[in-house]
Amino acid sequence: MRRLIQCFFAVAMFAVIAGAAQAHPHVWIVAKSQLVYASDGTITGVRHAWTFDDMFSTYALQGIESKTKGVYTRDELKPLAQTNVESLKEYAFFTFAKVGAAGSQKKEKFNDPIDYYLEYKDAALTLHFTLPFKTPVKTAALALEVFDPSYFIDFKLDEKDPVVLVGAPANCKLTFQRPTDGSAQAQTMNEQTFLNGDNSNYGAMFANKITVECP
Repeated sequence: MRRLIQCFFAVAMFAVIAGAAQAHPHVWIVAKSQLVYASDGTITGVRHAWTFDDMFSTYALQGIESKTKGVYTRDELKPLAQTNVESLKEYAFFTFAKVGAAGSQKKEKFNDPIDYYLEYKDAALTLHFTLPFKTPVKTAALALEVFDPSYFIDFKLDEKDPVVLVGAPANCKLTFQRPTDGSAQAQTMNEQTFLNGDNSNYGAMFANKITVECP
């Protein structure tokens, strides 16, 4: 993923120099997420499935050999999947978790991804991986956000199956909120503003917010 992001970043830099670009994402991801619970009610991790846009997918597959043209198996995509998950650590996996009631929330950290693989279907790559919490969390309230602070990558929750609770206690209630449309404001901020670091967390306004309450 790092070399792919660097490529897109180079393109963005060229546009800045040319004075022709406005701030906007360069990679688009449709995300599905699952919150995974153990039998004792603790949350053990977050399972993601991220489908990349067709342009990114096409570029990512360059140089990858396959036995059948246009068809890629998990084994053939395994090296690329490993590169992706290893690079995600630098970006905190674009996944941010807090536990506890509002006003007294505590940030939780994740271990390295497990059970990861790539699949190729309908001209798009989908990265599947699980983020285990460093310590399984048992809490009445969990807040999870998925976004890129730099807004270089745009995350959109899947329309049909955006978030699912797996093995959660029956009394747990799930809610989620997609980001409001801030494209008008984003277009008024050029790429150089982002590169200067003045809005290094601008992407937070485009966060997908997931909340679970277990009274």
